[in-house]
Amino acid sequence: MKSVELKYGKETVSFDIAESNYLGEILPNAIPLGTVGEAEVVRALENPIGTERLRDIVRPGERVVIVTSDITRPVPSHRILPLVIRELERGGVEKAQITVVFALGSHRAHTEGEKRTLVGDAVYDSGVVLLDSDPDQCVELGLCRHGTPVDIFEPVARADRRICIGNVEFHYFAGYSGGSKALMPGVSSRRAIQANHSNMIRPGAQAGKLEGNPVREDIDQITDFLPIDFIVNVVLDKNKEIVKAFAGHHELAHRAGCRAIDDMYKIGIREKADIVVISPGGFPKDINLYQAQKALDNAQHAVKDGGIIIWCASSKEGFGEDHFEEWMLNKKPEEMIEEIRKNFILGAHKAAAISMVLQKADIYMVSDLEDELIRRIHFKPFPTAQVALDAAFAKLGSGAKVIVMPQAGSTLPYLEE
Repeated sequence: MKSVELKYGKETVSFDIAESNYLGEILPNAIPLGTVGEAEVVRALENPIGTERLRDIVRPGERVVIVTSDITRPVPSHRILPLVIRELERGGVEKAQITVVFALGSHRAHTEGEKRTLVGDAVYDSGVVLLDSDPDQCVELGLCRHGTPVDIFEPVARADRRICIGNVEFHYFAGYSGGSKALMPGVSSRRAIQANHSNMIRPGAQAGKLEGNPVREDIDQITDFLPIDFIVNVVLDKNKEIVKAFAGHHELAHRAGCRAIDDMYKIGIREKADIVVISPGGFPKDINLYQAQKALDNAQHAVKDGGIIIWCASSKEGFGEDHFEEWMLNKKPEEMIEEIRKNFILGAHKAAAISMVLQKADIYMVSDLEDELIRRIHFKPFPTAQVALDAAFAKLGSGAKVIVMPQAGSTLPYLEE
């Protein structure tokens, strides 16, 4: 018999399982590290992939826009921006010619305090212009192959040079974050975001996939209409430390970042399991259903069709997003999938993503939510992980095979050939 313990909120849950049923657990790979933090960003800037150094690309007098993420993203802009600005100055660009644009997508505008937090005191007080993107102030440039309009925030479109800062991690329908995603959806119009993200229900739109992914293919085609001159993308560990950095060409450097993510978090499995028991990784990753959804999406790649996912997520703060809550409470799974195709709504899209998992597997939930609420949102409630596992065996048979994902929010399983 094997005893398993998973993080759950600020506590743990545990269960026992026979060795004969246990296929193993999925954990991140340990990879060798060199420099970390700012030193790793400097190394990347000094050794760009597919381009000259940034200082050799820009020219004095050029208007330079740096696009970076908003307050909802984990990108440590305050650590990266000073190094990028220093490189620009060494290329003859004055601070007065530099604008930092926060890529809001469909999110709310920042307060001045949030802007200062994002860029750090030195950059905030330096004279560099700081600007939130505005989806209502965009320039129309064309149309991508899968129907995404290229509508870009005017100050970004009119700049002489564009630099994009971001982090690379798995994204559940764009394949990976980072790269050209700073422009789409980062600084795009609402109609462009709607068109691009509505492709999330099409084949190929999944985590860890680039080729044949209609969402990512349109994102990358943006540069056919508007060049990105340089990117700086970082890979973060579970403590949000910069462990890898990649700079240079918008696609070549981004793909190098994707390979690093694969090396760390893409985990091969020999067979899919009948039952997958998952934890997002404890607090704050399971503080609400909206945050915990990423773990559920990753788990679907490890479970057989018709199997069971046991989702151990405290979700003590409930749903976590209004549109998400409205859809989960008031729509059937098949209705969500059809409606997101016609009308992409940020927040509600995660409800549609859960509905797609429900088409593949049953979801047994161990949480701090009321049982009736869990049933209402199409899951089956259980008081403990052990009771849920026993019920899963009762349904699928005593010989059912089990995979455990203790850090399901960051690990992406794939079936080895």
